[in-house]
Amino acid sequence: MTAIAGSAAAVTGAASGIGRALACELARRGCDLAIADRDEAGLQATAAEIANASQSNASPRKVTLHRLDVSEPGQIAAFAEAAGAAHPGLNIVVNNAGVALLGEFGEIEQAQMDWLFNINFWGVVHGTRAFLPQLSRQREAHIVNISSIFGIIAPPGQSAYCAAKFAVRGFSESLRHELAVAGSPVKVSVVHPGGVATNIARNSRSGTGITDNARRSESIERFDALARTTPAAAALRIIAGIEKNQPRILIGKDARFMDLLQRFRPGSYWKVMQRMMEKTAARRIARDTARAG
Repeated sequence: MTAIAGSAAAVTGAASGIGRALACELARRGCDLAIADRDEAGLQATAAEIANASQSNASPRKVTLHRLDVSEPGQIAAFAEAAGAAHPGLNIVVNNAGVALLGEFGEIEQAQMDWLFNINFWGVVHGTRAFLPQLSRQREAHIVNISSIFGIIAPPGQSAYCAAKFAVRGFSESLRHELAVAGSPVKVSVVHPGGVATNIARNSRSGTGITDNARRSESIERFDALARTTPAAAALRIIAGIEKNQPRILIGKDARFMDLLQRFRPGSYWKVMQRMMEKTAARRIARDTARAG
């Protein structure tokens, strides 16, 4: 297991959502932090939240802030070097930063797909590569790569996102096996969140072939309705997975259900899910109609 207290962690995408909640919870449990994001104002807010929460702590945590675009390998390498210099004992890396792209395959330009892959997949790969040498020198260390439940199931309209998140899963699982065979102290967990109440859907881009703005609004509303897990709850689940060295960390009842469904119905799970979603939508419409009346 990897103990949290006394560790130092690098967390990307720490300005909001799961990354921010995870950084705050890690600090609360006695972990120093190197937090990174493109959103410098958001990073400052995360650092302020950590500072406010630790005012009563006799030993406040050391937190360093790093502006980072994970689509740029050079910036990732510089981040790893700066984080290692500021935190010589750094032994936890969370590759969390990610974006979303709405649209079927034929509606997405190749440049848009490249944009998403450079962040959601290559950002994870480059982050892992940049930090792995210093993690390997620690007595115990852990890499946490954030995939998605869409790295286990693949609904329509998410071809680019699913491709990247399935890739994160495959990369992480193979790397974990390689490190285990080599007797490395570095453990690897891959995280599959279900619906977590973050702004990823609202901040998503749409394929250039999408001309119906109502589809985007409907997609966001559907996500908001299904996103029942809070970022704080997701953070607690990830930390428990790190401490227990769990290879796969599922977040939320929805993720656990969909994981089981695709195991039993690997070729036809979407038919089952589509029927369930249609029933849920019908109940929601009936409820809203009744309230309006």
